[in-house]
Amino acid sequence: MLRVALLLSLFLYVSYANAQFARGLRNGWAGRYINSIINDTTAVEAATFTVYPTFASSPETGVELGLSALKLYYANGDTLNRLSEMQAFTFFTFRGQYGLQLENALYGDKDKWFFLGETKIQRFPLSYYGIGPGTSEENPATVDAFQVSAKQRVLRKLADNFFAGPEVDFQLLSGVDFRQPEEGEPFSIPRGGEGTKNLGVGFGFVYDTRHNVLNVRKGLFGELAYLKTFEGFVSDFNFGTVNLDIRSFHTVRKNDVFAWQVVGQFVHGEPPFNQLALLGGDRMMRGYYLGRYRDRNMFAAQAEYRILPFSFSKRLGAAVFGSVGNVAPDIGAFQMRNMRVAGGVGLRFLLFPKKDIYLRFDLAFTREGTNIYIFNGEAF
Repeated sequence: MLRVALLLSLFLYVSYANAQFARGLRNGWAGRYINSIINDTTAVEAATFTVYPTFASSPETGVELGLSALKLYYANGDTLNRLSEMQAFTFFTFRGQYGLQLENALYGDKDKWFFLGETKIQRFPLSYYGIGPGTSEENPATVDAFQVSAKQRVLRKLADNFFAGPEVDFQLLSGVDFRQPEEGEPFSIPRGGEGTKNLGVGFGFVYDTRHNVLNVRKGLFGELAYLKTFEGFVSDFNFGTVNLDIRSFHTVRKNDVFAWQVVGQFVHGEPPFNQLALLGGDRMMRGYYLGRYRDRNMFAAQAEYRILPFSFSKRLGAAVFGSVGNVAPDIGAFQMRNMRVAGGVGLRFLLFPKKDIYLRFDLAFTREGTNIYIFNGEAF
């Protein structure tokens, strides 16, 4: 997926700031708005809310047009609190597809409460390559369906940096059109392939010393959670999932950060195909399509070195990253020969200097091809 924010126009604005056209543009509302973003004119403690148009393209959808919004704030306007963020991205395509994605990491005053979640509502095709660590990249099926995915944690501070609380995860797949590939062998319709809904309820523990979730320069994040669905209780299937996520961030030099992450997902029972452990995406195993590999168990790790910003620039930085991952039907079935490797390089543009928020442009490589990702904030 290539999501190219039209914020790229900001670079043109800066480059031609001395030109007559740019001087005229600055006098209009659009110019003033762009200038407020480029120069981050708000006070450090003040909340910011930014809306901007977006452009995207993918083989499954063709051209996407939409809007993105980002809100940043400190609880009670106190910069000693952690920076909270809410993001929204909405799009439509000329093929009648649409979507809305919401993300939140909200900290209360003195960390008393922590709300962490993500919601997706979309009519958007999924590429289905089958289940298991050895599926072929050739001739995937296409699952076109209306999808709702909503996961939210409501966490209470128990001690310094330590939180615990309930979690819910609702997944809906309806109006499914499972289209077999035009070439190659057809797929067996997987469990849930005709549509499914499931509500997972559970409990999680989080340890979090990060201060800025969109650009962590130093800190540790760890989450261990268990979610269970019960057939007949807003759910079509009975299964449980253990989620593990550990992230560590280390300041190497003044502007340099070394970060690493380890994730694991382990599913038991009878999960539908869309709630198996998925490998790939714009955050972990960048370069692989989300769900390129799926099975009951997944384990992956990544490391990244970030220069934020370069010593010769106030706004531009870079990153280099690599990851390894694997899926397996059982915990004891992971094999080195099925290990997948991805890596890449990225460019960073300091979007909000006073809040240390960067726009990331990542170019990721795998043995199956190359993908580009453009988003607010770091991948992890």
